[in-house]
Amino acid sequence: MMQTLITTLLFALTAVAEIVGCYLPYLWLRHAKSAWLILPAAGSLAVFVWLLTLHPSASGRVYAAYGGMYVTVAILWLWQVDGVTPHRWDFLGVALCLAGMGVIAFAPRG
Repeated sequence: MMQTLITTLLFALTAVAEIVGCYLPYLWLRHAKSAWLILPAAGSLAVFVWLLTLHPSASGRVYAAYGGMYVTVAILWLWQVDGVTPHRWDFLGVALCLAGMGVIAFAPRG
């Protein structure tokens, strides 16, 4: 149970690092913010890659399972950072993605 919690939190941190690394250049390019945002964006993307290496499973499985958490964090980002309230369909999509993540990441392997 503890390993499941740690893996889930690691997926969430990985998603935050990727989203921040992409959001900062978005602010520069779409909202005329400082080009200096590229530096912390690059750092955040480097952390994202490093966090991916901490997962114990095969890389393809990690990437597939990580996608479910990425969708979840992106919807939370939409809500908390962009100030857009998700619809019930967004929440249904998140539930489906997390279910898929759970099957991929935590199914027993023989």
